[in-house]
Amino acid sequence: MQFEVGYFRQARCFEVGCSDVVAGECLSSEMKCRMETKRILITGASGLIGSALARRLEEDGSEVVRLGRRNGTEPANGLCWDPANGELRGSDLEGFDAVVHLAGENLAAGRWTDARMCALRESRVAGTHLLCSRLADLSQPPKVLVNASAIGFYGSRGEEVLTEASAAGTGFLAELGGLWEKAAAPVIGVGIRVVYARFGIVLSANGGALGKMVPLFRFGLGGVLGNGNQFWSWIEIGDAVRALVHILRHEALSGPVNVVSAQPVSNREFTQVLGKVLSRPTVFPVPAPILRCAVGRMADEALLASQRVAPEKLIGSGYVFRHPGLESAMRHLLGRERRGGVHEC
Repeated sequence: MQFEVGYFRQARCFEVGCSDVVAGECLSSEMKCRMETKRILITGASGLIGSALARRLEEDGSEVVRLGRRNGTEPANGLCWDPANGELRGSDLEGFDAVVHLAGENLAAGRWTDARMCALRESRVAGTHLLCSRLADLSQPPKVLVNASAIGFYGSRGEEVLTEASAAGTGFLAELGGLWEKAAAPVIGVGIRVVYARFGIVLSANGGALGKMVPLFRFGLGGVLGNGNQFWSWIEIGDAVRALVHILRHEALSGPVNVVSAQPVSNREFTQVLGKVLSRPTVFPVPAPILRCAVGRMADEALLASQRVAPEKLIGSGYVFRHPGLESAMRHLLGRERRGGVHEC
């Protein structure tokens, strides 16, 4: 199942090696070289999105500096901070053109006990407030801050099409998303363009939701979750990275930006497509009560939640998806491309 953003018809870009689009046109290598001479700070650079983004920016000629936690693995080329204890030297942040803040505890790393939810909240809210407070006091602040957020902000909304203008929903993830974005308040009004990148399910063969699902599906143990009717809004990892680069370059983009494909699917369709790509049956559904017993509150807030999200701002600013359809994305990620490619409208 898919929907279209009616005012805009997306064109596919087939130029070999091209992964950047401005106003629907491919950027030449020469143009990229002229544009990419920037110094960019990334938090969460060891994560799924951050590591891929850092590599991409470095390939484009930017100087990337990684800000890592002092109590974690210190980055080889980077700086350290301790957000839990409020430790971050403002002088370390001078002279950057852009900051991409992706740091935060993994939502799926454990059952959501009260203590776990507190840790998830603190890792996002306290860290963001600390970083933004330091950025606001700089003599040379960055031109743009891209602050990670998530489509959990919207809550579970059935078949309603959700855009950046949609109101916040209810539940823990909606509350967390709102607090996460509000924590960037110190940089509002000091000349820094602020973007809240609301990520959907980021698909990667190297981790995340898809990385956990593939082994089960390979053994023929895949199936729908609950009734399978809930909408899952997703994006392929390469498109997520290209979207972030697009956001950094486009000064007109600010505020919330949905980082999702324009073709959300039901969990049932997601399951069927993954089974098709892997040539495996998907005959083992997981009833909602079993999910709730297995993962607790996360079941209703994430796995069974329905979020039909549209990337209205991305498309309106000229971004063109490399993998707009789910089957194309999965075949690319899992090395199962068909000869001649997968045709998708």
